[in-house]
Amino acid sequence: MTRPSRRRSARRQAGPPEVAPEQQPAEQNPAEQNPTGQTTSRHAADNAEPPVVAVSEVPDTTVPDKPAATRGGNQGSRRSGRHERRENRGSENRGSENRGSENKGPGNKGSGNKGSGRNASGSSQAAPVDRLGTPRRLPKGALRVVALGGIGEIGRNMTVFEYGGRLLIVDCGVLFPEDAQPGVDLILPDFRYIEDRMDDVEAVILTHGHEDHIGAVPFLLRLRSDIPVIGSKFTLALVEAKCREHRLRPKLIQVREGERTQHGPFECEYFAVNHSIPDAIAVAIRTPAGVALHTGDIKLDQLPLDGRLTDLAGFSRLGDEGVDLFLVDSTNAEVPGFVTPERQIGGVLDQVIGKARGRVIVASFASHVHRIQQIIDVARAHDRRVTFVGRSMVRNMQIAQDLGYLEVPAGVVIDMDTAATLPDHRVVLISTGSQGEPLSALSRMARGEHRQINIRSADLVVLASSLIPGNENSVFAVVNGLAKLGATVITQQSAKVHVSGHASAGELLYLYNAVRPSNAMPVHGEWRHLRANAALAEATGVNPDSIMLAEDGVVVDLVDGQARIVGRVPVGHVYVDGLSVGDVGESTLSERLVLGEGGFIAITVAIDATTGRAVSTPEVSGRGFSDDPDALKAAADLVDQTLDALAAEGVSDTHRIAQAIRRAVGRWVADTYRRRPMIVPTVLAVGD
Repeated sequence: MTRPSRRRSARRQAGPPEVAPEQQPAEQNPAEQNPTGQTTSRHAADNAEPPVVAVSEVPDTTVPDKPAATRGGNQGSRRSGRHERRENRGSENRGSENRGSENKGPGNKGSGNKGSGRNASGSSQAAPVDRLGTPRRLPKGALRVVALGGIGEIGRNMTVFEYGGRLLIVDCGVLFPEDAQPGVDLILPDFRYIEDRMDDVEAVILTHGHEDHIGAVPFLLRLRSDIPVIGSKFTLALVEAKCREHRLRPKLIQVREGERTQHGPFECEYFAVNHSIPDAIAVAIRTPAGVALHTGDIKLDQLPLDGRLTDLAGFSRLGDEGVDLFLVDSTNAEVPGFVTPERQIGGVLDQVIGKARGRVIVASFASHVHRIQQIIDVARAHDRRVTFVGRSMVRNMQIAQDLGYLEVPAGVVIDMDTAATLPDHRVVLISTGSQGEPLSALSRMARGEHRQINIRSADLVVLASSLIPGNENSVFAVVNGLAKLGATVITQQSAKVHVSGHASAGELLYLYNAVRPSNAMPVHGEWRHLRANAALAEATGVNPDSIMLAEDGVVVDLVDGQARIVGRVPVGHVYVDGLSVGDVGESTLSERLVLGEGGFIAITVAIDATTGRAVSTPEVSGRGFSDDPDALKAAADLVDQTLDALAAEGVSDTHRIAQAIRRAVGRWVADTYRRRPMIVPTVLAVGD
């Protein structure tokens, strides 16, 4: 595809511009960050094993209310060829007379939405979700971007690009549940926005092979099995193995950095990037509307173990061409400086494992091939043998070895049965479970439930991973369980046994300066990360008005080189529970939490269908409420009194009686025990 050449406007001077106090980004109220009161979502740890699920569709789910964000004030254009048009738009369409509530309707082309989210200083801030209406029809020649997951959370990354009625998807991942989501196995992106337009999807591009970027691909392919899936060699190998478990045969198209592919109106170019998994790529998407660059997960390790540097030169070349929208990884935007090179971890692991006198168990992400390679090299240097523990670890390392990403000297890797015959000082076990996943190998060891491995006092356990927000309780429970059994546990807090796979603030500044985008859109992060990323973009010269703080479901249109928030589409959580998808919603989860916290009380009564009087003694029983057999004795007497009172009033409707019993017993339990169990009355009418 060819597009008119455009010259970049005059480059800003070195160093961030001075920003007046009134132009600083407004701090976000915690209530704005998460008005539902729910905890933020956890990163999808790739140790956990998603269930094999056979489904034909993904039904609607309850959509929680979420905040949206709009851009800050206009500080001029960064693209000289479009400066005059932007100034006209700023003076004619963004004045105070167009910001009132009268312009908030969905048919007003987003003008009301833009104005409603600004404070007096022009700084960007979160806009109430009810101020973002349904987006207007996509203008001709414009590019639309909608995230169905991955923004405002860490996990289930999925972004949809639309041009000329055609769709391109970047990533399709899952999120793993929190304690507030009992019984849930996986959380999927919400496909409702595209499920009626599957024939319009040109392709799915995968930036890398972590579960939070590929885990939902089989569920998407259930909606249309022949969608081309684009990715690098290692990524597609993991996808193929995953789809095989779902009995799917996807249409896979392998790409390498430097190559280009055409998918309908989308011309895609791929760039090498560093991350904590081999073969990660960024993708530049060219359409007549402009160029969008999506980094995927990225860092700037200058001494990568595989010698594969993030292609800053390619990004800079693309910046010379002109990047209209830059979608940037936000995960470590709050962390100052630069990520420690992966190469330095090898020396620390050598010291830790070299000093160990007994068995060593290392827990790591099941896809972190470079970390596993370092452990194998250290084990060999100390004459130890390596055994992989955990289904995903065994599978992924076999794939990595088959494709040449993992070099294993002959005789170093052995099976579990052989390892059991060796002295402890000759063994290293590499296990899943670094994030405390309940069913992972390390968690089962900590609970004493692993079939083959019993923790002993001489064991050294190394958690070679970061502590992902939201997983703290699970990880500490595993650490304490291991310590109780006598093992010595080393974490990132006690030794440098892990480095992040995401760019810190200093590296993000390099990216912004290399790309020099006209518009920026922070992705992959919670609100604090998005805000920090936006501040970095502004510091490097991106106009605050051109920084899109757009969480899941918020619609961003790129029109004439200017990005703007134009509305919102419904995006909720789709829960996978066993073999079912989407039939568990927020109300079901709330009931499960009530049951887990307060138990339940079952009340069964039989009444005369004519008079409403009880014909038998009410039965009151509890589960998960109290061990005292007489705890609910008074409740039975209360039910009798309630039935007598209702009968005296001539009430015989079973529903009204059940409601009255529930209210009476609920008040009694609250006054007597200060508890809130689930109360389930059953009223049976007998007779004519």
